[in-house]
Amino acid sequence: MTTLNEWEINQIVNATSRDPHGVLGIHKINEKDFSIRAYNPAVKKIEIIFNELESPIEMDRITEDGLFEKKVELEDFAKYKFKYTGHNGVEWERYDAYSFLPSITEYDMYLFNEGNHHRIYEKLGAHIKEIDGVKGVSFGVWAPEAERVSVVGHFNSWDGRVNQMRILGNSGVWELFIPNIGEGELYRFEIKTKNNDILLKSDPYAFYSEVRPDNASVVYEIDNKYDWNDDKWLKNRREKDQLNSPMSTYEVHLGSWARKVEEENRVLTYREMADLLVNYVSENNFTHVEFMPILEHPLDESWGYQVTGYFSTTSRFGKPEDLMYLIDKFHEKNIGVILDWVPGHFPKDVHGLGRFDGTALYEHADPRQGEHKDWGTYIFNYGRNEVKNFLISNALYWFDKFHFDGVRVDAVASMLYLDYSREADEWVPNKFGGRENLEAIEFLQYFNSISHEYYPGIVTIAEESTDWQGVSKPTYLGGLGFSMKWNMGWMNDTLEYIEKNPIFRRYHQNSLTFSLVYAFSENFILVLSHDEVVHGKKSMLDKMPGEYWEKFANLRLFYSYMYAHPGKKLIFMGGEFGQWKEWNCKQSLDWDLLEYAPHNNLKNFIKDLNGVYKENNGLWENDFSGEGFEWIDFNDADNSVISFVRKGNNPDERIVCVFNFTPMVRYGYRLGVPDEGYYEEILNSDSENYFGSNNGNYGGVWSEQIPWQGKGYSIDITLPPLAGVYFKLKK
Repeated sequence: MTTLNEWEINQIVNATSRDPHGVLGIHKINEKDFSIRAYNPAVKKIEIIFNELESPIEMDRITEDGLFEKKVELEDFAKYKFKYTGHNGVEWERYDAYSFLPSITEYDMYLFNEGNHHRIYEKLGAHIKEIDGVKGVSFGVWAPEAERVSVVGHFNSWDGRVNQMRILGNSGVWELFIPNIGEGELYRFEIKTKNNDILLKSDPYAFYSEVRPDNASVVYEIDNKYDWNDDKWLKNRREKDQLNSPMSTYEVHLGSWARKVEEENRVLTYREMADLLVNYVSENNFTHVEFMPILEHPLDESWGYQVTGYFSTTSRFGKPEDLMYLIDKFHEKNIGVILDWVPGHFPKDVHGLGRFDGTALYEHADPRQGEHKDWGTYIFNYGRNEVKNFLISNALYWFDKFHFDGVRVDAVASMLYLDYSREADEWVPNKFGGRENLEAIEFLQYFNSISHEYYPGIVTIAEESTDWQGVSKPTYLGGLGFSMKWNMGWMNDTLEYIEKNPIFRRYHQNSLTFSLVYAFSENFILVLSHDEVVHGKKSMLDKMPGEYWEKFANLRLFYSYMYAHPGKKLIFMGGEFGQWKEWNCKQSLDWDLLEYAPHNNLKNFIKDLNGVYKENNGLWENDFSGEGFEWIDFNDADNSVISFVRKGNNPDERIVCVFNFTPMVRYGYRLGVPDEGYYEEILNSDSENYFGSNNGNYGGVWSEQIPWQGKGYSIDITLPPLAGVYFKLKK
């Protein structure tokens, strides 16, 4: 006999229950009797253990497929565990998962449904806990339209009938505490949809995942895994004015910076990177490193931009604490670490976020709003509070747990415009009839404001390719609130110019000077990213025109111009030593090129260029203000020469920068300068140390009281061929 009715039995046996705790576990029948129920199709016998000193009490089998029940006399609810006996005779013990109260509170759910639970990653997902003295794992997942959700793993033979979850009120969140399991367990969520389809989904909040091509989530304790040593760095970061500090960033794809070719071309681990990459970036005087996405993703060829595990650092390179170690080592060398973050879209892999509970949950249902045709991906529904909460908390998670110093947000333009890359009939206007994605705008503003509020001193960077106004303006002024924005216009114009034969450059001087028309409209970063060295665009060195020596000279000239131009700097790995081939994510950079002097000398030039840049405030202190820049001459198109002054807050911090974009040496070139004194030549890209012809000015020149180009003084200099020269006033 059983205390259950047929409907209750069918709910459990057919795995359709939304409240299995209402049937399973311990239930009071009357003043002295309790009913204990359990369900496991894989066992032959279940016994109840109240006390190790007492004999187990065997339960009655109610159904052939594994539903058990036992009536017992108790004074009150008591803690107990089950002793299972499998059909093969194997025995094991485990506390009853259905005898515990919810581990997620109503207040947690209120904040989450409101979109304001900034640490929801500490509640949803899988968390190792001790409840009532029993250790286990608390699972939580948002799937409001699911008919049933279960946790499956090796611990229950991947059988979705065994560990069915309960839904918490109207929150859409399902919860279950499974005792006696711990770190390292593989798991997924098995979701039964309203159409009776069964979906196996990875945990959206998982801290760790299986190594590709496997994709199960892994129970992992993220806290107390690593003892950080960067308190001083974090304190200085909070107090630092990032906008008026040097920033030269080395963009890295961890999977192809270097590989162990002798070990089947395997990728380096985070720990190995800490020995090699950290020293390399430091030795070459970069101030920051930017990682292309290292959130979990299934396909190497996606470069990390199609994310399936937003809270999982990819297991390709090691464990979460290994990444923490790598970041800590960068901080030890006073190098900031920026993460590429992808809140604009996500892939359609069946184990990922797409159609998570059988409905368009994280994405829009209408493909005109919810799909990127070009990329074959889904677009987040930024108007849904829980989706916004997922993304906001995700950004904060990387600042919180991994001490990242900033995020670069990918594909912002695709988020801002409803008609991005769409034909006229392929998009839905906003409520005012416009093309702006109002929900995405609100999301980006909220992300920026809350990130800077929680973590002062971090930077947020937008990859935004249009003329959207106010990307890097504060949200209280109506801007999006980013710290900085990639300057795609500068990149396109200057690359188009530098790739031309020097003979024709005189006709395109405007391509060099136009960027100064809008240089201070946003807080710009000048970028030569991975996107410029793939898909037939050629490597940076191979883009350059001319003979062998001219290619190197042009590239050094280009870099020297870039570092003098207002704006922070970013170059992609390989560009610093002159990689000949386009970047290939499946193989290492061609480090053997450093055996050849031109390539090694180019790397030395970048090292010195970064050093000169960091040491001279005038090159970065007023990057985003016209006060930091003054033209000398932008009209010398006949000679393809431009010149200007960069100025710091200190009037003495003035750097005169002049660039010769032809292969001709120009002797006796008179240049107007703002002050009287000695102008030390602090950088010459034509130095023989850099594989140049060694034309120059013997360390510097004295000014003469000869007015020139609107200045009261001038200097008579030698302009090297295809070269940039910096002079610093020494009064």
